Parts: sequence; structure tokens; C-alpha cells
Amino acid sequence: MEGKDSKVLKVLAKQYRNVAAASTEIINLQSIMNLPKGTEHFLTDIHGEYEQFNHVLKNGSGSVRKKIDEEFGNTISSRDKRGLATLIYYPEERVEIAKKEEENIEDWYLISLHRLVQMIKRVSSKYTRSKVRKALPKDFAYVIEELITEKEEIHDKEAYYNEILHTIIRIGRAPQFIVALSRLIQRLVIDHLHIVGDIYDRGPGPHIIMDTLCAYHSVDVQWGNHDMVWMGAASGHLACIANVLRMAARYGNLATLEDGYGINLLPLATFAMEVYGECSCDVFAIRYNTDYNTKDLSLDTKMHKAIAMIQFKLEGQLIMRHPEFGMDDRMMLDKIDFERGVVSIKDTEADSYKEYAMLDMDFPTVDPRNPFALTEEESKVMARLQQGFMQCEKLQRHVRFLYAKGGLYKIYNGDLLYHGCVPMNDDGSFVSVDICGKRYSGKALYDILEYYARRGYYAKDNGERAIGQDMMWYIWTGPGSPVFGKEKMATFERYFVAEKETHKEQKNSYYRLLEQEETVERILNEFGLHDEDAHIVNGHVPVEQINGESPIKCGGRLLIIDGGFSKAYQKKTGIAGYTLVCNSRGMHLAAHEPFESAQAAIVKESDLFSHSIEVETYPRRKLVADTDIGRTIRESIYYLEELLEAYRDGTIMEEE
Repeated sequence: MEGKDSKVLKVLAKQYRNVAAASTEIINLQSIMNLPKGTEHFLTDIHGEYEQFNHVLKNGSGSVRKKIDEEFGNTISSRDKRGLATLIYYPEERVEIAKKEEENIEDWYLISLHRLVQMIKRVSSKYTRSKVRKALPKDFAYVIEELITEKEEIHDKEAYYNEILHTIIRIGRAPQFIVALSRLIQRLVIDHLHIVGDIYDRGPGPHIIMDTLCAYHSVDVQWGNHDMVWMGAASGHLACIANVLRMAARYGNLATLEDGYGINLLPLATFAMEVYGECSCDVFAIRYNTDYNTKDLSLDTKMHKAIAMIQFKLEGQLIMRHPEFGMDDRMMLDKIDFERGVVSIKDTEADSYKEYAMLDMDFPTVDPRNPFALTEEESKVMARLQQGFMQCEKLQRHVRFLYAKGGLYKIYNGDLLYHGCVPMNDDGSFVSVDICGKRYSGKALYDILEYYARRGYYAKDNGERAIGQDMMWYIWTGPGSPVFGKEKMATFERYFVAEKETHKEQKNSYYRLLEQEETVERILNEFGLHDEDAHIVNGHVPVEQINGESPIKCGGRLLIIDGGFSKAYQKKTGIAGYTLVCNSRGMHLAAHEPFESAQAAIVKESDLFSHSIEVETYPRRKLVADTDIGRTIRESIYYLEELLEAYRDGTIMEEE
């Protein structure tokens, strides 16, 4: 026994001090290997739509209703199944309604408790008793364990269980117990959650979603470009802050920053009123939803224009700092002819510039001789905003969570998860991108960009941190960024040029090639995945089901699960998002109809209707042994068996 193995065994011997202890653990681990694998739940492109997100999380994309059907079959009515599902999703609210509407509330409590206990027995059946015990709510752990554990020594089990439930009702703890059981069912239906990017922007509640994720039992996040720009803003990067503010203003969501995160926007509001009070702001109309308070419309429009102009200046400065980005054509303010009111925009196909009339030329802060310079007032505003973002404890906590639980990609149980694309040339080769003087492609491009994204937030050296922050902005919008995946972001053109031809954002060749088997194989092999049953799970680009597009690409090897979770995309996609569920028996997509509201779901007992699309049915049920956890357990068993041998041959001495 030498080297690493010797050290490992000595550490194990401190935990398993004799043959009996090591043997017991081997038996335990070996039995876990033969349990069905846990259910994975994949969501992407949530874009702040917190009510639909929370509902999908509560119902497990239909998994809860499916378990109800499996457990109760035809023994209860469809109405009762619907009522039980709603109770599981929204237990506090449904209990309060029952108190007002039910003639005999104690009977309702008893029936509900019986059904919830049955459900917990079903959803916990594929977990070890130890894992279920860890998931139990502390206040009710003992009682729930009694109810869901078979007691062979008790002859009249039904009377025993009924007495427990009657006592819960008699002492006035039924409402709290129902809530605890319902939340436990939600917890056990989904073993692990994957968020494949874009939590932020457009919708009103990304901060609510982040609070939920921070408290979730098991989750990972693949950063999207919208997440990255918020992470850059939290690090204090001015161009990222300007982008975050501009998008919040554009979609009528400044309240997310003010109320959700407590960031003071008064400096920007005051500046906008003073400088843009008499300016034309017609092209900066707000795309607001029904929750928007229109009394703020005039001010928000002026703030929208003010921060947009600051953004264009800051981005121009950044592009000049980094000629390797190859984004000179995105520096637009220096391409305006201020006397003639036209702008020169590059036509990439013709490799030449063409002039277009500007829709707005009212720019009181732009000096034509030095168009990218901030005015003194703009600099002061950005300094105040930078301080607000960096000192916001809640935002910093959320961003630290994204760093702790996230990355640009993840390999999980043999599948590859990323938000955007692996940038490719027309011939299917990987695009080579210049990052700080060296060229990277494929997996190496992902790795180096993630390295800089982490340095941009955590580096102690100011120079290293500044470069990392600039790279975070590039990840948000750069042509070589895997999570952006387009030639350009035509923000300036969409505001100032009427001609739609200038608004086009050319997608990377990846999106044209992803139906080809050799493309998918090349990507999977690049990330070290060579099994025939490996998949790519992808978000970022909405799948237009309304036009007959399918989320299932390349015979099921690649799945694009962005179907329009954000209301801003639903007219384009025709649905309200896809989610993917992968359990021990296979994989299926849920295509969701638009979600009315949580209140409607509570009062009307209306669930989020989801059409299930089978992706793959496994030839045999997958076990824990087939997963990443299984590989870890297999290694543990190996070393424990080595420890047993060491005890038996006297290499290591047992302890009592």
C-alpha cells in the first residue's frame, strides 16, 4: 500500500474504524447503486417571468399530476385530482379557501392528509430512507416518517395511522402539516434542477426567481448572455451597468432595480429630466406589460434615452481598448453625419458601408468631435450607479450564487448543457477567437471565457479585474461569444434606423448545422463525450413552434428548449416555453401553454397545461449506478473494499 491509495485508506479508517463499519457502508452504497436515478428538470430562458417559473417548479412540468394519476388511477374523480394538485402547488392559499368554503373542514383535512401521505409514499419510493429523512421538514420529521414507513409489528396499521392524523387535526396542526407535506412532495418529485441560462431581463421578477433558486435543494446554472451582463454589472463594469439599465427601461422593468434590489435610480432620473426634458424621445418608447404604472411613462422614456446614449459611448470606449474584439463596426456614434442626419452602417455581405437616415438627431450630450466621451454629468451619474450596484447586498448575494452554482457549460450524467452555441464556421469547424492575444476554439474557448468571467468578479488585482470585466461584456454581446451566438447585436440600428435590413442579427453557422449528425458528434467529442446516448441541451434561441419548428434536433441528440417562457417571445413561438424532464425511464419535453396567473391557478384550480413530447425511452430503467453519483459511489466502494483488505491482512489496525 503506497502513495495516494495509502493516504486515502488512512483517512477512510478514521471514519470506518473496523471491518463491521466498512462492511456496513459497502452494503449501503451498493444498494443505493441499484435505485432508480433521480428526476432531472431542465428550464431555460426564464427572463424574469417569476409566476410561471414558480408554477412550473411546483408542478415539475406535469410530474406531480402524473404521479397523482399513477397513485390514484380511477379511484378518485378528475375534479379531486385537480384539487389535490392545486393543494400541492399552493397549500397555504388552498387551505384558507377550504376554511371558508368547506362545510366540514375536519373531514376535508382528513381526506387531504390521507391523500398527501399516499403521494409522499409514491414520490419517495425511489430514494433511500436516509435521503428522505434529510428532506423532511424539521418540525414534522418524526410524524411524517411514522406515516410513510411501514410498521410490520403493528397489526392494525390503518387504525394506527388514522389516530396520528386525527390527533394532528384535533390539536389544530392540520393546516401546517398540509403545507409541510405539500412542500415535501414538490421537493421529492424533482431531484435536481438545471437552469440553462437567461434568468434575467424582460420579465418583472428575476430577483424573485433568484431567491427561489438560492433556497432550492439541488441546482446548477449555465450562464446565459443576459445573466452575464448582470454579473458584469454587479462587478461594477460601467458598460454592463448601462446595458442592464437600458433593458430595464426598455421593457418597463426599472422597478426590478429600484424595488427588487433597492438600487437608487434618482441620479439617472434627475439627469434625464434636466438634460432630456425637452428632447425628442419618440424612438425610445417603453414596451410595458399590464403591470406597468403608466404614470412613470414620460420619465422612464427620458431615462431610457439617457442611459442608451451613455451605453453607446461606453461601448465605443471599450471597443477601442480591445481592437482584438473586431467590433469596430459596432462603434456607431462616430459614423453619424451630424449635419446631414445620416449614419453609415456596414453591410457585411458587400463589405462596404451604406448611409441611412437617422430617426432621431436630438443628442445634447454628444460632441461630434469626440462622440464617445462622457460629459461630466454623465460620469457622475455612472459613478453613483456603479456604487449602487456594487453595494447592493441582495444583488451581490445572487451573483455569488451564480458563480458558485454555475458556469458557461456543464457535463452532467453524460449530457452536455450550455446556453448558446459552440461557434462554428460554415464548414463545421470551430471558430477561432482572439482572447487577449491568443486564439481559442471549441471547449477551450468556453474555458478561457469562464476563467476571465470569474477573474472579472473575484480578482484582487485591479488590472486583472478590469480585463475580466471587459471580457464579461464581450461574453454578453461579442461575435465570438458562445452564449451570444450572433454576428452583432443591432441595438443602435433598432432605435435609429427604419430600414429592417439593418436590424438583422445573423446567427452563427452552428444553428444551420445542428441537424447534421457529424456536427453534434464533433461537439460532444470536443467536450469528451463519446457515448451514443449523450445529448446536448441548449437554450437561447426561441423555437418557433407556431411555424412548425421542432425543439428536437438531429434525431434527439440535441434539444433546444427555449420555447418562449418570456411573454415578449410568445407571439413568435406560439407557446409559453419548453421544459425538459429526464427520469429513470426516459426523457420528455413539456410544451407549455401561456400561464394566466398564480391567483387564477389557486382560485380556478387551473394548472399550466403542458403537451408532452417523448424524446427518448430508455431500453432499460436507468439506475443510480448509471449516473455521475454512481461513478463516485463506485470509487468509494473500491476504496472501502481496499480498506477491508487492509484490516484483514493487518496493514491497518481495526479500532473498537
